[in-house]
Amino acid sequence: MSGQPVSIQWFPGHMAKTRRIMQSSLKLVDIVVELRDARIPRASRNPEIEKLLGGKKRVILLNKSDMADPEITKQWLIALEKDGIPAFAADCRSGKGLSAFYPLVRKTLSELIARRKAKGMINAPLRLMVAGVPNVGKSSLINRLCAGSRVKVEDRPGVTRGKQWVSLKDGVELLDMPGVLWPKFEDKLVGEHLAFTGAVKDDIIDTEALAARLLERLSSDYPRLLAARFKLEEAETGFELLTQIARKRGMLLPGGELNTERAAIIVLDEFRGGVIGKISLEIPGNEGEL
Repeated sequence: MSGQPVSIQWFPGHMAKTRRIMQSSLKLVDIVVELRDARIPRASRNPEIEKLLGGKKRVILLNKSDMADPEITKQWLIALEKDGIPAFAADCRSGKGLSAFYPLVRKTLSELIARRKAKGMINAPLRLMVAGVPNVGKSSLINRLCAGSRVKVEDRPGVTRGKQWVSLKDGVELLDMPGVLWPKFEDKLVGEHLAFTGAVKDDIIDTEALAARLLERLSSDYPRLLAARFKLEEAETGFELLTQIARKRGMLLPGGELNTERAAIIVLDEFRGGVIGKISLEIPGNEGEL
């Protein structure tokens, strides 16, 4: 099966505004925590963040690792470390893996902490910003870090509409602001992978074409998981697989026609919810492209 990637172009205007806010706010923080989806670490990588960072420190959190292939996630962490980027994997919704968060932030900022200590700035807070593409789990991370003690810090630069300072534990403060997405998907696979995981709204996409493409990928990369979930027979195209699913699950329109649109929604929902299994769609590539 060799279908073509689904073409996606999407850049809501409010995200351009968010990028400007982020650029103006970077000078207020010591480190940026970049969230990526562990299933698609390359597609959920935001080139805009790297352009804006300059010399600012960064930590990468591969979120939703509970739904990703654990062996491939290990490969990503090793590759990022080799590329000089501190990273760890976690599931922000359950909190699994987040125990590594504060130690890694402090380790990454160890030189800054030492300089401040030498100047007598013992209790100076460490300030961080969380950023990432939509639906990557930024809100889940912030809610976990706040742990029910969300406190807005007043009389501080950055307390404006759309962003606020939040006190965390261990002398850390978070600049809470919206996530950000880049202007266009130059690589069609990037847009497609973001659509697979729900980072792009389904209402601008042909969901049947998208689900058919996903089925092709799973048939190639994770055939056992796909077969176990849907009990499918071999097929030439992803749409044939989609048709099988509609038939096996009794999804019919008036007149007896198969409801492949409903089947597509089921396939996408079950993939996004981790029901089909632990799946990763990308493996590490060349250094500098991580």
